[in-house]
Amino acid sequence: MKYLFSLFITISVSFLGNSQNLNLDNPLPVDSSIIKGVLPNGMTYYIKSTDVVKGASSYYIIQNVGSILENDNQQGLAHFLEHMAFNGTQNFPGKRMLNTLQAHGAVFGKDINAYTSFDETVYNLTNIPNEDGMVDTCLTILNDWSNYLLLSDEEIDAERGVIKEEWRTGQSGQKRLYESSMPVKFNNSKYVNRLPIGLMSVVEGFDYKDLRDFYHDWYRTDLQAIAVIGDFDVNEIELKIKNKFSKIPAVKNSKERYYVNIPEHEKLLYSFGTDPEVSRSSISLGIRHKKTLKPETIADFKQSLLESLAVNMLSSRISEQVQDPNASFLSASTGYSTMVRTSKVFSMSVYPKPNQQQQAFKDVLIEVNRAVKFGYNQSEIDRNINLFKTSYENQISMWATRSHKSIEGTIQSNFLNNSTMTDINKEYELAKVLLNQITAQEIHNTIKRLYSKSNRFINVIGVDGQNNLTETEAIQIIKEVENDSNLTPYTEVLDKKTIVSSLKIVPGKIASVEVDKEVEATTYVLSNNVKVHYKFANKQKNIVSLSAVSYGGKTLINDEDLASASVITSLVSNSGVTDFSAIELKKFLAGKTASVNLNIGEFTETVIGGSNTKDVETMLQLVHAYFVKPRFDENAYQVLENNIENYLVSRGKDVEEKIKDSITYTLYGENNPKRHILNKAYAEAISLENIESIYNERFENVSDFEFFIVGDISETQLKPLLETFLASIPSKNIKENFIASNQPEWISETIDKEIYLEMEDPKASVNMAYMLEMPYSIKNAVVTQVLGDLLQLRVTETVRESEGGAYSPRASASFSREPKPEANVSFNFDCNPEMADKLVNVVKQEFLKISEGTIKQNELGKIKANYFRERAQAKDNNGYYMRKIIRYYRYNENMDDPDNFENLINSIKEQDIQHLANQILNESKTYEIIIKPKH
Repeated sequence: MKYLFSLFITISVSFLGNSQNLNLDNPLPVDSSIIKGVLPNGMTYYIKSTDVVKGASSYYIIQNVGSILENDNQQGLAHFLEHMAFNGTQNFPGKRMLNTLQAHGAVFGKDINAYTSFDETVYNLTNIPNEDGMVDTCLTILNDWSNYLLLSDEEIDAERGVIKEEWRTGQSGQKRLYESSMPVKFNNSKYVNRLPIGLMSVVEGFDYKDLRDFYHDWYRTDLQAIAVIGDFDVNEIELKIKNKFSKIPAVKNSKERYYVNIPEHEKLLYSFGTDPEVSRSSISLGIRHKKTLKPETIADFKQSLLESLAVNMLSSRISEQVQDPNASFLSASTGYSTMVRTSKVFSMSVYPKPNQQQQAFKDVLIEVNRAVKFGYNQSEIDRNINLFKTSYENQISMWATRSHKSIEGTIQSNFLNNSTMTDINKEYELAKVLLNQITAQEIHNTIKRLYSKSNRFINVIGVDGQNNLTETEAIQIIKEVENDSNLTPYTEVLDKKTIVSSLKIVPGKIASVEVDKEVEATTYVLSNNVKVHYKFANKQKNIVSLSAVSYGGKTLINDEDLASASVITSLVSNSGVTDFSAIELKKFLAGKTASVNLNIGEFTETVIGGSNTKDVETMLQLVHAYFVKPRFDENAYQVLENNIENYLVSRGKDVEEKIKDSITYTLYGENNPKRHILNKAYAEAISLENIESIYNERFENVSDFEFFIVGDISETQLKPLLETFLASIPSKNIKENFIASNQPEWISETIDKEIYLEMEDPKASVNMAYMLEMPYSIKNAVVTQVLGDLLQLRVTETVRESEGGAYSPRASASFSREPKPEANVSFNFDCNPEMADKLVNVVKQEFLKISEGTIKQNELGKIKANYFRERAQAKDNNGYYMRKIIRYYRYNENMDDPDNFENLINSIKEQDIQHLANQILNESKTYEIIIKPKH
């Protein structure tokens, strides 16, 4: 069973019958559209037919095996083995597997990937085209992953460096503090010493036999499930699975797949840690609960509803406290989630203001205990039940278009956790019955159960020199709060006003309508000169998207006001709108899906909105309100000031922030107003008065915005809403443009610098870029993208695979149409400092080879195949249609014109890429900034 909002649990309508006599012991019925079977060798298989991605399928192998099963001399080998699955199998030696998949458009790391955790390892091949025998090919890959990895000495040794660099990339102060807290979090169980990344001493020196032993002990059919999801005939796939996977031999006298329980305890466990690179404190209280792996019943479903209600309402109360500028904490949250296979955890996380750890811990704990002592108000319960019902209705409307990944999540939970795979419609019918029966007392009892006295632990991340929360203080605060006789129930005052009830809206008219058959869209010109382009699209049921754009952005803002402009989005979103505070607005929108966000970018202002079909009116009301009566709340501004002040403190010791600042200084000079780092001077330049002035100036003229609406809403429903809420916004009928020259510039056309920083775990950060102004054309843009993808293939092959020098080297290239047409190429990766110079030269050599014409036809074929595949799979989605009409109406380009895509892609030759690479290498502005540890 997957829990509400992210999960899907269901129940047969036949179970409902007399709603007063539900048998809570009844099991949950299985969704018959997902075929499940078990082969004679013990392997489980799942099959789901769906055409959400036409002509494509996804393939998964779920291994009930994780790092928890490692012996002491194998720490890190579960994860190492995951890497080795891509480095040679019986049918795909070497890199043949990747080459085969990439030739059909799949991208390593995106469509071809895997992960290892404490308790499982999962591999995926996502959205692979069914053509050219790829169904059989992918099934063969799953078959090889099950039992036929080669694990050659040479490939094992080559992968050691990659793993070491993955470890290096993941190191940070927060990571070190997490590791130090694990004995308390996991109560000295085996989990403490089984982080999937493992020990580098093991990774660098293990015997080949240790890895092969782990593979043969645990990668076996009784611990494996395969899932195939896609656009196919179920019977054909099932026959293929039975014929191929039944031949894998079952392991005789296999080891027991054991599960590790975290020991229970009555005494509060406490851990404390500081780190030289962490200057922001945090406190987390956890309360562990046993997690059952037994088959689920209606009672389990009811319990999950109660837990979701209790925790969601508590979280809402705490989020209200965050809006108070006098609060002792900057943020806080509560949750209830899976911790490991055998445990769940009720958690309370607090991020105190400096030197207020004790008070912050107490204040959040008071809110938890307020719920524990008094429960919840009926108004809260009703609001959250309405929110749950809306969530179900939205899920139901989109059920047929669930992604392969979402379906796999349901399957994976069934295999690993014994969760029931059920149908969302049946689940909702049951949920409505249960939600109507659930009482306030049941919810109250639930939060009391979650806040149990046993299995508690506290992890404190402290800061040297601050008044950190001690164990004695934590115990005393808990005692005081739990015995506070002055604690009072939570109260709220609700007003039945609406977003626009205080506004005098005079509806306008649709002045003209023009239908464009080329893109099957309609343009409405409203009486206030606002232009709205609309396209109906219902492949994604019950989803409507809105986008609006206006030229100008930061290029029209004075340098001295840029600091204030940078926080406008944050302040406006936390101020509410019209007569609603942010807290009131959140309560009003509970049960609705409408959202609107405004932003001031480098050269545009944008409005982005979304809703389900029935809430389009609310979405357009929000758009109207943000133009006509925005709020600039003083309390929200004080909270923003507090957050900025704390961020300045917390970033002071953070190595990643120092790296960013160093790069900014090197490129743009110190105190460049257009690329200023966030320091005290920058923060002091921010003012509420400036924020309000800039916002009103940038959003005062709605007719300067061009609106685009795409989704599942009829013209009949949309037109009166446009007249009421968009055509009624006052406008000036003035068009602005950006100032292309008012952009930040590098201090030099060639920048080459090494920067040395102090860091606890030594690493180098390589940052290289090329920038060339050149005329925009669709072909220039596409060839630039091809160059970037070719460079990514090369750096993966050389920097990661051949040299073992970096875990995730990134190469990218893009073409900016506006504000100035230019091609950009960049390289970024962390690596061993001793290898940095060598790897920089490797990257340069690969770029040079391309500029000299060393381009393999199969490389270009992989890239083109990916473009065709992704385009075919993106069509019919709202996002594709939104991009299509924006490009059509703003730039007079039709994405669906073959000359703008298919014919263009097919026409690109190696010489086109060589020519562009040569041009960029020889004519660009460049920088090469290498960050190294200070010794």
